[in-house]
Amino acid sequence: MTLNSAQVERPSRKELGRVLLETQSMTSDWAPTFAAVDRAAFLPDLMWPFDMERGTSVCVDRRTDPGTWYAAADSDIPIVTQWDDGKHTGTAPGDVSTSSSSMPSVVYEMLLDLDLDAGMKALDVGTGTGETAGALTHRLRGENVTTIEVDRVVSARARERLCAAGLYPVVVMGDGFAGCAERGPYDRILATVGLREIPGAWIEQTRPGGLVVAPWGTHFSNADAVVRLVVKDGKAMGNFTRPVEFMKLRAQRLSRPDHDDYLATGSMNDADTSSTTITEAEFVTGRYTAARFALGLRVPDCSQAVADKRDGARPVWFYGLSDRSWACVMFRDAEKEARVWQSGPRRLWDETEAAYRWWVAQGGPEHTRFGLTVTQEGESAWLDDPSQLVRPRD
Repeated sequence: MTLNSAQVERPSRKELGRVLLETQSMTSDWAPTFAAVDRAAFLPDLMWPFDMERGTSVCVDRRTDPGTWYAAADSDIPIVTQWDDGKHTGTAPGDVSTSSSSMPSVVYEMLLDLDLDAGMKALDVGTGTGETAGALTHRLRGENVTTIEVDRVVSARARERLCAAGLYPVVVMGDGFAGCAERGPYDRILATVGLREIPGAWIEQTRPGGLVVAPWGTHFSNADAVVRLVVKDGKAMGNFTRPVEFMKLRAQRLSRPDHDDYLATGSMNDADTSSTTITEAEFVTGRYTAARFALGLRVPDCSQAVADKRDGARPVWFYGLSDRSWACVMFRDAEKEARVWQSGPRRLWDETEAAYRWWVAQGGPEHTRFGLTVTQEGESAWLDDPSQLVRPRD
């Protein structure tokens, strides 16, 4: 696995480092770590870089196309390294991406959020390829870093790559949701998997004044944001720092709602109908805008699915996660108002429309205006101040 000096000093890799510094995704004190911990050393021969423009994953094999492989490794893009919990075979993308190498800009921004000092103890949840654990190890020394991964094969391969790179954190195979109490307490906990609930075990295993940095969101969509929580007096509180999309912690992963199961409880012909003046351009926003994140905070136990646009029409579906309520809004290019269908105990579009109009009335707040408080009673999201709750406490 050890790369020769010509590979480590690749021009494309130097360019990536320059971009990370110029965009302030990485500060100069992290530059030695970037130089020492080469992403390429932690990637498998067969991988699936994500095409950011087309929104698709493409297969690249180092054994047959090393030039394209290294170009992807040295790009600021996410790369899928496992599909379907390892059950996938072949070169075509699988159904669900279950392990990956995150965008270098996101990795180093999250490392900055940790505000690390020498001698601190850190827990890395979601070992994946091992690169993030390697960066923490380079900064803090191996005896101070514990990394935990639920997938036995992924964990073993990461251990091999870390050892080959001369980096020796404590590698644990287990469920990161439970943390790793025997190695705690920690000054910092970093998760590189998406969460729908901050585990209480992490709060318990973090020293007073310590930090938990993790991607967090709701089941409404994949629109997560990184939250930076300060642990004190048995609770954790902090603001969100930036939007992200991460694979979900396996213990909190949501199965896709079965559309046919919902429609079986009430067809569109039997549904209540109405219309909305909200336009497609307003509602169907980009991947990293705050609207979807805010809607998830205001509309609990709901999953949204935005369909592809065909012949000038785009349906957006909403599925209740605690019952079989559903809703559909149909945006059409030629119509000023969109038609709405709703069925079940809840009126999911009414809830969503009210949440959207609330977000607009607040000035369309970005992620950084939102925050999260975690206590033994549950989680509460807020806007600007912990007293201004966005949704009730769980």
